Amino acid sequence: MTLCSEAFERQLSATAMSGEGAERVVMVTGSTGLVGNAVRIVTEKEKQPGEKWVFVSSKDADLTDIEATRAIFEKHRPTHVLHLAAMVGGLFRNMKYGCDFLRINMLINMNILEISHQMNVQKVVSCLSTCIFPDKTTYPIDETMVHNGPPHNSNYGYSMAKRMVDVMNKTYNEQHGRLFTSVIPTNVYGPHDNFNLEDGHVLTGLIHKVYMAKKNNTPFTIWGTGKPRRQFIYSLDLARLMIWAVREYEEVTPIILSVDEEDELSIKEAADIVVEEMGFKGEVTQDTTKSDGQYKKTACNAKMRKYLPDYKFTPIRQGIRETVEWFTANYDTARK
Repeated sequence: MTLCSEAFERQLSATAMSGEGAERVVMVTGSTGLVGNAVRIVTEKEKQPGEKWVFVSSKDADLTDIEATRAIFEKHRPTHVLHLAAMVGGLFRNMKYGCDFLRINMLINMNILEISHQMNVQKVVSCLSTCIFPDKTTYPIDETMVHNGPPHNSNYGYSMAKRMVDVMNKTYNEQHGRLFTSVIPTNVYGPHDNFNLEDGHVLTGLIHKVYMAKKNNTPFTIWGTGKPRRQFIYSLDLARLMIWAVREYEEVTPIILSVDEEDELSIKEAADIVVEEMGFKGEVTQDTTKSDGQYKKTACNAKMRKYLPDYKFTPIRQGIRETVEWFTANYDTARK
């Protein structure tokens, strides 16, 4: 695994030691998901004094219920919240259950921010997605373009629920002076992801498909044309950047957390790397009757680079290799 630069590590350490001397209690919602697990791994491996991380999941509280949300806040008394909890799914599930994605995510997000306000939480960092950006836009997209037009119709409900977090962050700040902010990662992948063939993220879905094709000696089929392009970010890299945001990022406006533009890959290119790292020697086909979704979502990370010019991302091939190794070793218990 490629680590951040030494300068970045020193910055994380210095930031953790700053403040008024009181313990920082960071509550992470949605902690059993891909990113939550990565945050847990990084914080356990790179512990800092004066800081306590509390990880909660849907087993601990139903965040669509405001009183249940209040109870979990009263139990842990966080000073900071890293809000990852969400109803999530792949392209085809988003297309089928758009209303559910809108309604459930709106309830969760409103409850988290309102209880954070009521309990005087110092900072909330919510996780958004590049799908919130307009479908019809110019590239690369940046943080100023979130509300410039409707998102792609394939995940309209989820996108609008996430987009409203930015609106709530702004209004809580203007009316109440709250530091509620958000990060916008590009396509995440890594160990502990949901490897479901229909509802998982792009890369982890490809890994599972290749695994099954290799196991059953059948062709590996890529859904769609393979032409759409994505910027893939390894979950452990994203976790480190989110931890930095909790400790250091002080703007209410969102910040894109992404690999550089030149690291963007097509789905076909990503699939080819998975095939190679899995050691698959069988036939590779494409089902072009399946939807491609949004063709591209190229994101500009200039704002992030302004803060962290030396951050080094895990190379895509290394990240895929580590994810393939994890999935193969944990196939029986992995989400799929």
